[in-house]
Amino acid sequence: MIVDDQHEIRAFLHRPENFGQPAPVEIIETHISFLALAGNRVMKLKRAVKLPYVDFSTPQLRLQACEAEVALNSLTAPGLYLGVRRITRQPDGALCLDGAGEMIDAAIEMQRFDQSLLFDRMAMAGALDAQLMTRTARMIATVHRQAPVIERADGAQRVADVLAINAAGFLTSTVFSPAEVEKLTARFEAARQTLAPLLDRRSQAGKVRRCHGDLHLRNICLLEGEPRLFDCIEFNPELATTDVLYDLAFLLMDLWHRGFADLANLTMNRYLDEADEEDGFCLLPLFMAMRAAVRAHVTATQVAEAEDRSEALVAEARSYFELADQLLAEKPARLVVIGGLSGSGKSTLADHLAPYLGVPPGARVLESDRIRKALFDVPAETRLPQAAYAPDVSAEVYGTLAQTAEVLLTAGASVVADAVFDKPENRSAMVRAAAKAGARFTGLWLEADASLLSARVRAREKGASDATLEVLAQQLQRPVLVEDWRHLSADAPLDTLVKTALES
Repeated sequence: MIVDDQHEIRAFLHRPENFGQPAPVEIIETHISFLALAGNRVMKLKRAVKLPYVDFSTPQLRLQACEAEVALNSLTAPGLYLGVRRITRQPDGALCLDGAGEMIDAAIEMQRFDQSLLFDRMAMAGALDAQLMTRTARMIATVHRQAPVIERADGAQRVADVLAINAAGFLTSTVFSPAEVEKLTARFEAARQTLAPLLDRRSQAGKVRRCHGDLHLRNICLLEGEPRLFDCIEFNPELATTDVLYDLAFLLMDLWHRGFADLANLTMNRYLDEADEEDGFCLLPLFMAMRAAVRAHVTATQVAEAEDRSEALVAEARSYFELADQLLAEKPARLVVIGGLSGSGKSTLADHLAPYLGVPPGARVLESDRIRKALFDVPAETRLPQAAYAPDVSAEVYGTLAQTAEVLLTAGASVVADAVFDKPENRSAMVRAAAKAGARFTGLWLEADASLLSARVRAREKGASDATLEVLAQQLQRPVLVEDWRHLSADAPLDTLVKTALES
């Protein structure tokens, strides 16, 4: 609800000369903010509202919120937030910025950036790709590592609190029937009870942190060519205090809902490659479902508040509701292992196959090249010395691959494993991992003639693999006999390979 009148202040910000800009002012309003954009500057005003989750009812509270927003967002988007400006009244009654008179409000001054560089707009323009989302995932992992730890043992209770808010929100809407709300609420609670011990263990282990809190595509942008987070939840620390994977889940859900399942899966995998969060992988479907449910009931509330029922908003609310239901589905764990010599396309097939396995965000991809780089604590693109490929190191890499796969499969997740797998003992270890977890196993061997493999290795861009033509030549000198896995032609169309793998 609105608790005081800011019309005079908005009129003040609507005049570009009042903050040193000659250009016309563009106005953007949200439910809690008012933004005036002119030239290369933005002035952001907190609306004078008092809601269950935010209190901006006095100038002092708005000043404090502005100061918190600048401090928090400057950590993740340096250079974007320029500072807090006090709106004061002069002796003649006129308003000015940072005058000596009484402060009647506060605003945030920001550097304006090209709105086409917002990730939601880049997504619509087809400008998000694997390389950019890899950089984004690594950036988010770094932000989460640096976020303050909240030492509590209430992980399951935090989830219960969010679910209670969702359930109450759904009941106030006419978009969803009581029966379907009851069914979804019951599925959420069943999932929460099953995962409660893990949720509490992660909370006890420091995985609940002061996070961004609103990490969807519209709150990520490119600044000076780098992905940056901005517009975090500053007004209610409790809302932003979550399991780091619940923070990530908003972005994954947003990508999936917009039809970018491949980028959602890749972002998840690149994040887990960087972060020590493997134990929480099986929580992601629940966390994504919770994020979808929040969007569903918030959108449904907008339908109720609109003067005329918007069928587009109804359809959007229902799409989020249906996604939440889909995310809570149970699918049996499955292990798909892809082997083949360098240049056979193992990683490409793994990345394209993973979104189709299990429930969103799809399967965890375990790649021997990335595991090896992680053992040496270097980025995946860093070339390792020859000593890193000694037999004992390779044995450790394959052992880690099999052990991690077994843990994930036992927790109910699906896995795609990608390595050469030229040695029978390494192939057998993956079969045993699936058997111990009671998971379905599929072994695929990509085969191609030497000329195709050589051409691919020669043309390969910098990535996780260190394989050279010399490495391939050594592989070709050692005959590999793989009789118990399905053989696929490496030069077959990728869609055909994915379809065959799914049906195998």
